[in-house]
Formats: sequence, structure tokens, C-alpha cells
Amino acid sequence: MPARTPSPTTRPPIARVDFIEGLAKGLAVLESFDTERQRLNATLTAERAGITRAAARRHLLTLAHLGYLETDGSHFWLSSKVLGFSGSYLASARLPRALQPTLARLSLQAREAFSAAVLDGDEVVIIARSGGERGTAASESERVIAYGVHLGARLPAHATSTGRVLLAALARGQFAAWMKGRVLSRLTPLTISEPRALRAVIEQVRGQDWCLASEEHELGVHALAVPVRNTAGHTVAALNVVSSPQRLPAAVLQRELLPLLQHAAHELRALV
Repeated sequence: MPARTPSPTTRPPIARVDFIEGLAKGLAVLESFDTERQRLNATLTAERAGITRAAARRHLLTLAHLGYLETDGSHFWLSSKVLGFSGSYLASARLPRALQPTLARLSLQAREAFSAAVLDGDEVVIIARSGGERGTAASESERVIAYGVHLGARLPAHATSTGRVLLAALARGQFAAWMKGRVLSRLTPLTISEPRALRAVIEQVRGQDWCLASEEHELGVHALAVPVRNTAGHTVAALNVVSSPQRLPAAVLQRELLPLLQHAAHELRALV
């Protein structure tokens, strides 16, 4: 896995003299751990972080010494200390706090699973989601929620409804830069992995201002997403609902829940 690509819309420029390469490499090492690879040795870390094995080993040992990693002597894995970063963000950042009440209300109304995400390079990051409400309908919705959809989860932008909404919000030049040289991984037999086909889908999303992605990230799961814009008209997040084609066919999902999502996004405009 290559090092993550910075998002073209959220990273300010920096002078070379101000860039701390050692810090960047250390963070790349931390970002190498994910749901695919929960335990890494120095060789795998070097490959995933894009650094030498010797550098990876030093960073792993340092992070373990500081308490951010645990180790058995050869492999390393994240410790609970890293949760301090996400906890601080969720407690202090304005956007998740603004979105959370709306997600909870939507889940109570529709008895489905809702979440909100932002774009970060190749992926979307879940920054808020509806909780596990009580009741039969809510429990069923929790059972069909996509694998890995938890706070802080990172999902491939090209294969998700939220990712496509956020990619459609980029200026065409920014999207062209995002696509340049990109290999689109095929996650299921239905994933769009041909660049020309994805460009056509993103253009369609731009025109209709919503996206339905069906079984492209995970079989048996589809999701509908709309953009969340601020008062200046800039897209700051994507709001989505997740269900299954068997529970809610695409036509029903679009007819019944798209207006609900659009209304919620309009209400959020003044809050985000």
C-alpha cells in the first residue's frame, strides 16, 4: 500500500525549510496500520509507508517506546493511546458536533444507519455516525451496515457514495489531478475500476447532486449520499444512509430517503 495522497483541497502549501520530514515519516508509519494490516513488521511497514526498512524499524521502536504501539519483538500493532487523537478531535471539532444530532434524528426517523464523511486523499473518513438505537428495526439496520463503518474508519473514495459525492465537489482540474495515474482497486465484482467509467459517474453525480453506490464497496450493502454545504456553498462533508438491496431496493431508497437526506443537508447549511 503506498503512502496516502494528501487531499487537494485541505492541505495548505509549506516551504521546504519548514517541512519536518522525520515527523511526516513517523505519521506515515502510524497510518500504515489499518483493518487490512493490523500487525506489521519493519519490512511491511517500510513497504506501506514508502520508507526504507531501517527507517521503518527506528520509527516503530520509537513509537513503541512512546506508547503508541505495542510489540512482541518482531511485529507491532496500535495501542489504545492513539485513541487520544480521535477523542480530542471528536470532542473539539465543530463539524462532527454539528452533524451528530442530525444523524441521530435521521436514524430514529428512518430506522436505518446514517453517517457523515470527509475526503482525505484516496479515502473518505467517517467523522460522525448514528448510534445503535434500540428496537427491532434499528437492530436490523445495524446488521446491514457496511464493514468498517465506525468513527474514524477510512473507506476508498472511488467505491463509496460519500467518496463520489466529495470527488464530484472538487473543481474539474482538482479531480483530474486526483485521477492522474491512479489505479482503482476492485473490491467486489461490481466495483467500477476503469478510470473512464468513474469519470462518467462523477460527472453524473455533479449533475444530479447525489450518489447511489450499490455493492461496490461490499456485497449486500448499498448507500445513498448527498453533499453537505456551508453558507458559502462549499461542500464540507457527505451525508449518507446505508442499507441492503434486499431490505430497501434502490428505487425505494431513492424515493423515500433521498428527500430526507436532502432536507437534512439543507438544514445543516447554517450550522457547518
